[in-house]
Amino acid sequence: MYRFLLSRQWVILTLITLVLIPTMVELGFWQFHRHEKRVAQNALIAGNLRAEPVPVTALTSPGHTVPRADYWRRVTATGTFDTAHEVVVRRRTSASDKVGVHVLTPLLLKDGRAVLVNRGWIPAAPNQMAFPEVPPAPRGEVTVTGRLKADETTSASGIKDLRGLPPRQIMLISSGQQAKALGRQVLGGYIEQTSPEPAAETPELIPEPDHDSIGAHMAYAVQWWLFAAGVPVGWVILVRREKRDREEAAAAPRAPQAPEPAPSAP
Repeated sequence: MYRFLLSRQWVILTLITLVLIPTMVELGFWQFHRHEKRVAQNALIAGNLRAEPVPVTALTSPGHTVPRADYWRRVTATGTFDTAHEVVVRRRTSASDKVGVHVLTPLLLKDGRAVLVNRGWIPAAPNQMAFPEVPPAPRGEVTVTGRLKADETTSASGIKDLRGLPPRQIMLISSGQQAKALGRQVLGGYIEQTSPEPAAETPELIPEPDHDSIGAHMAYAVQWWLFAAGVPVGWVILVRREKRDREEAAAAPRAPQAPEPAPSAP
C-alpha cells in the first residue's frame, strides 16, 4: 500500500521535504548567531560606556584603524577647534529621525596633530548646494569628551562616497581624507562629542547607541526550528492520509456493471 511513494508526485514531495528540513535548521542557526552577535555587541557597548575616559591618543594614532573592541570607548582630547576646516556630513538623521547633517570639526592638539570631532546634528540648508548655518564651536582651548568611533566606509555603513559634492560637504567620515585637506596628521577614527554640551539647542549631540534591546532573532530561530520539526510531521500525516484514502477506495464495493444488450436477430 506504500508503493504510491514511488510515484512521480510523491518522489518530488519527498525531495522537497528533505531539502526544507536542513534549510530551515540552517536558517534557525543563522538567526541564533545574529542573536549571539547582538548580545555580544550590547555587552561591548555597555562596558565601553561604563569605562573611565582615557586620552584619545592612548587608543589611536595617525593611520590607525580603530578595532571593534574600542568602539564607543570614552575618550578625552584637549585642543582648539579649527573651524576654518569644518565640514558637514550629509544625509544624517537626528534622534527624532529628521534628516540633516553632522558637524565635523577638527580639534588641533598641542602636539600639532588633529582629531576629528563630530559635534552633532543640525538641520540641512534649504538649498542642498549651500553650506548650512553651523553654530560656532567653543573658542580657545577646550577639553572634549566623547565616544571613539572608527572611520566610516561604504561597506560598513552602506553610504556611497559621492563625488562632486559642494565645498566642505562630505558623505563619509574619513580621517585619511581630512588629513589631506588639513595638511597635517590626523588621528585615526573620530570622536562623537558628549561634552561640553552646546550652548544653543544645536548641534544636537548624538545619543548613546542602543545596548538594551536584543531584537527578535532568538524568536525567529525557534520558529525556524519548529518549522523544521513540523515538515516531517506534515509529510507523515500526508502519507497516512493517502494510504487511508487508497485503502478505503480498495474496500469500497464496486457498482455492478449493466449487462450487454443481446444482439438483434437478423
